Amino acid sequence: MCRSKARLDGKTVVITGSNTGIGKETARDLSRRGARVVMLCRDLQKARTAAEEINKETGNPMVVHHLDLASLESVRNTAEILADTEQNIHILINNAGIMMCPRWETKDGFEMQLGTNHLGHFLLTMLLLDRLKASAPARIINVSSIAHTQGKMHWDDLHLTKDYNAKTAYCQSKLANVLFTREMAKKLQGTNVNTYSLHPGVVQTELGRHIHQSVNGFIHWAFHFFGNFFFKTVTRGAQTTIYCAVDETLATQTGKYYSDCAEKQPHPLALCDDDARRLWDVSSELVGLSV
Repeated sequence: MCRSKARLDGKTVVITGSNTGIGKETARDLSRRGARVVMLCRDLQKARTAAEEINKETGNPMVVHHLDLASLESVRNTAEILADTEQNIHILINNAGIMMCPRWETKDGFEMQLGTNHLGHFLLTMLLLDRLKASAPARIINVSSIAHTQGKMHWDDLHLTKDYNAKTAYCQSKLANVLFTREMAKKLQGTNVNTYSLHPGVVQTELGRHIHQSVNGFIHWAFHFFGNFFFKTVTRGAQTTIYCAVDETLATQTGKYYSDCAEKQPHPLALCDDDARRLWDVSSELVGLSV
């Protein structure tokens, strides 16, 4: 559990995918600490319901905007709205994700898991960087997964057009989260904007809802049935995200990987500086930013 009692009065926190699961619990906790929480979600109705619930509990302002990470146009539109409406952004939490779906494509033709879990968040973060720098000290938190340890970057076919496997695609996207965090820390040196990636634990959430389509119905059933007994609750699953967002001892740390509210060593492939630089350059090109 995150033991920090830090308050966030006067701070603005932006969280993607915060209408359910660990994102919602993160929003609830940070709102309790006094933060103004901005929820970026694809399902606006669910987001508004969650925001009303949290506001009634904490009494603090909750803001909701639409964001579809599978559309670069949507990412750009949302970033423009935030630039117009938010004077400061002190904490950005890239929490939203999709796991082990069939081979779907984003609106821009990217493999869905890489496009949503990494490229959408990459563009959002880049478009909000000026506001984060102006609000420093600030933090950028990328919710990855221990699944990154089974991933590798398929440089010759990042979108897995030739041999798609749902797990392979998911693990690659989670490795990309850690590499992005590492390279961004280097590029933000001296700005007082710090970066963190993390594994929340295996949590009983809606994240596994596509397994019945990409694998089979029995695995989907087993995942959720045994999850009731052995997986973390959403409250516990949110703790490392909250820790990275508020813990005072992390104020001088950047580019690191965390699990169970402690720094952990990521897989060796996640420590490859050449791959981190290459991913940055490729991602910038794919989303239409100059390197």
